[in-house]
Amino acid sequence: MAGIVGISGNLSRPSKTRTLVDLIVGEVASTTDADHRCFDLLDAFPAVGTILSRKDAAAELDQIFTAIETCDVLVVGSPTFKASYTGLLKHLFDLLDMKALQSRTVFVCASGKAPPHGPKVEQHFRMLFDFFGARVAPKFIFALDEDFTPEGLPTDDLRERVAQQVLEARRLELI
Repeated sequence: MAGIVGISGNLSRPSKTRTLVDLIVGEVASTTDADHRCFDLLDAFPAVGTILSRKDAAAELDQIFTAIETCDVLVVGSPTFKASYTGLLKHLFDLLDMKALQSRTVFVCASGKAPPHGPKVEQHFRMLFDFFGARVAPKFIFALDEDFTPEGLPTDDLRERVAQQVLEARRLELI
């Protein structure tokens, strides 16, 4: 396996979204011998917002694009904004070639404050990665504030949900 890449659409650090992405990446990595790395949307900021074409990407942004395009497993998470993922995260994926994620396994997740937003964010993510022809893991993790300890760590319940998500993906031979 070439590797696992996590992309967190967070706009601040530290971030519950990044904690969730790290948790999923770590769980997938624990079941494989793959290298893994994570990026925050902030790692692409502000450069990603200033370009309209991949060919215009600076070297540090190109490193993120290359990691996404060459990984075996992609984990993408976002904080919830207006019942969807962040617009700048969408723009990052808009800059990729439409075949860049063909047949790639993608885990999607989000963090938010209102349970009804979870299915909406999931639907947006599934439509995006369906466009790319990716294989999206069947379980979506939507983490609320109560899924994290006061210190910002994932609760045991969240850890179990992530473990079940990865187990289900293995059963379906997605990883």
